[in-house]
Amino acid sequence: MVNIEIDGKQVSVPKGSTIMDGAKEVGIYIPHFCYHKKLSIAANCRMCLVQVEKAPKPLPACATPVMDGMKVYTHSKQAVTAQKGVMEFLLINHPLDCPICDQGGECQLQDLAVGYGSSGSRYQEAKRVVSNKNLGPLISTDMTRCIHCTRCVRFGQEIAGIMELGMAGRGEHAEILSFVGKTVDSELSGNVIDLCPVGALVSKPFRYTARTWELSRRKSISPHCGLGSNLIVQVKQNRVMRVLPRDNEAINECWLSDKDRFSYEGLNSEDRLTQPMIRQDGTWQECSWQEALEYTASNLLAVKEKYGTQGLGALGSAHSTTEELYLLQKLMRGLGSGNIDHRLRQSDFSADKQLHGIPWLGTSIAEISKLKSILIVGSTLRKDHPLIAQRIRQAVKKGAQLNLVNPVDDDLLTKVSNKVIAAPDLIAKVLAGILKSALTMKGTDFPQELRDILAPLPDTDQARSIAASLIESAPAAVYLGNLAQHHPDYTKIHILLNAIAEATGAAFGVLGEAANSVGAYMAGAIPDLTGLSSAVGLYSGMPVGLNAAQMLGGAVENKCRGFILMNVEPEFDTYNAQQAMNAMKASDFVVSLSVYKGSVHEYADVMLPIVPFTETAGTFVNTEGRVQNFNGVVAPLGESRPAWKVLRVLANILNLNGFGYETVEQIRDDVFSEDAKLDKYLSNSIRGSVLDLGIRQENVIQRIGEVPIYHADPVVRRAESLQQTRDATSICAWMPLSLMEKLGVNAGDQIRAAQDEDTVQLEAACDDKLPVNCVRIPGAHPKTFALGALFGEITVEKL
Repeated sequence: MVNIEIDGKQVSVPKGSTIMDGAKEVGIYIPHFCYHKKLSIAANCRMCLVQVEKAPKPLPACATPVMDGMKVYTHSKQAVTAQKGVMEFLLINHPLDCPICDQGGECQLQDLAVGYGSSGSRYQEAKRVVSNKNLGPLISTDMTRCIHCTRCVRFGQEIAGIMELGMAGRGEHAEILSFVGKTVDSELSGNVIDLCPVGALVSKPFRYTARTWELSRRKSISPHCGLGSNLIVQVKQNRVMRVLPRDNEAINECWLSDKDRFSYEGLNSEDRLTQPMIRQDGTWQECSWQEALEYTASNLLAVKEKYGTQGLGALGSAHSTTEELYLLQKLMRGLGSGNIDHRLRQSDFSADKQLHGIPWLGTSIAEISKLKSILIVGSTLRKDHPLIAQRIRQAVKKGAQLNLVNPVDDDLLTKVSNKVIAAPDLIAKVLAGILKSALTMKGTDFPQELRDILAPLPDTDQARSIAASLIESAPAAVYLGNLAQHHPDYTKIHILLNAIAEATGAAFGVLGEAANSVGAYMAGAIPDLTGLSSAVGLYSGMPVGLNAAQMLGGAVENKCRGFILMNVEPEFDTYNAQQAMNAMKASDFVVSLSVYKGSVHEYADVMLPIVPFTETAGTFVNTEGRVQNFNGVVAPLGESRPAWKVLRVLANILNLNGFGYETVEQIRDDVFSEDAKLDKYLSNSIRGSVLDLGIRQENVIQRIGEVPIYHADPVVRRAESLQQTRDATSICAWMPLSLMEKLGVNAGDQIRAAQDEDTVQLEAACDDKLPVNCVRIPGAHPKTFALGALFGEITVEKL
């Protein structure tokens, strides 16, 4: 520790700290623009000049390392004169457009000009003008206002991992530019809006819609990816106007993904369902809540009487709150049916009876930054988990080794030490090879059954390198991603990855797909609770039902004939959209609790308008098992109601016991009555063994179907600005060059892809990093949902 004195106050700071760090410790504010706690030191704005005893001139506090016995004066005559001089130079070319600037009221330059600026300018020459740049649909520019702090440039290089902005020119000719003809397309790009200390980079969707002093600020939690980012939701006249990050070092630090930041546009979509509606004689009619709920109850009882309890099924989204999912499963089990599931994009459920607990991240989110070796299996990591990908990039910068087993080879914007890009049906075999290498290196004696399976596998350099990385670089972790969770061999992959983790001493985690992937298990929104040995006491005596695939007709003949859908759009939110839509249309009765109209009218009999996360209170349990409560920030739109209230009243009409809830807190107490930390429920360990590794079908074209970043849930799908981004518009059939030559297809050609019973027409594109005989066609999109399963055999022909 180094002892220094700042403005007469003694402070001890670690060796290597700067004057700025010391000032923060004692609560002394030093004016600055270019300095940011998460970015490297640039020291180019010079606003933080301070007087240091025995120094011949003022020194920048952000870049001056402390020395023992140093005396610093931040408000001396010399320091203030230097700071005022810097401010005068910053204002020389700055336009006087505060009244029309979107940053007005929250602008650092505006604030500091009050303290360090003068009432008039001595500058008489013409001011410079800089042309604005098109950075895409999310960021609006007024580059004449730029003060060249370079925060946006450093953010791209150091946090987002990609340099999309840079500074060209010198002096007054310096400009912040994107590359020629390029926009800013990073999934974290919106953070430069927060970082910009002036009005040069502002939010394009929010621009000219409200003033900062008109907005109420309310805390909330993101409902999108499994991270559970902390939000500040800004509201004006009962309408969400903007979303900003709320600092939480343990989760999202001070960042937000663009999905979390800009998806609020979908909350105010014209597609919002605001009135209960019933289909009668083929036409939709608005009705009262009482009429809609009584009609729903009578039809559910009619289906139960005709087909028995197995005829009823409920599908709930993991983007719903824990309280909503708890009441949904409680209502179904009150009717005598265990047919309830939230894992709508999962295809392999054979692991259900072998699980020891609730799948989770396996480590805390903050620990990811400290890992020395990481293995990611089956994940489009940057798009599925943008801020977890950012933490992994920081870990790699500190020397961690990143290993990858994946069917796609997307650029993770960081160094990858070892990777195996394999066709979907070979992933289990690749993992078995890594397990074999790990067991051999550790000298572990393994059972004969496992020996027989592993013996024929060849020893490959990649398998040995990945195993060595996990064994030799502790702490290590292996993570199972979204693609792997949707994979038809999910159970095999899960068992093998669990075995690799045990053999190497690494932590084993499952990257939660949605905001409440862990909470949905805790709420009991799965058909078979007996597999969760530690949680079984909470739901003892509950009937075992059908999983999502079985309910939608994938594995049984007598599929459900009556459905309750909550926050679900079957054509986008299921593993096999074609099969799901057929099941809905063939059902006797479907009631949809939905925020949006969408295409509900095509298959439902009743539409009940529920509210998104901003209009209700609830709980999300993020992928690390952290319970986070939030309250509604605006009143429900129209006649829409929180889903928990709708389910409570519906259960009362059905004369079910145990639904006398008056508040969300009462429901929450039921779910988390024993242990809110969930520690004893969380476990990725799994019983069972892999009996075979499958057979490679050489001449079959396989589909790789991921869920695009901006089509993952109903709210994001309706955010107009996000739908204009490159990630949302680049929906193509990606193929390796060898497959394109075999089919006689060139990039840009129109192709017809056929799977199961239906076809779609798409533009062909070349990605030579894909495995042989694989075509990458995203699911959950209007252009592609007519196809069947996200993985499996597909035929492609040129049009």
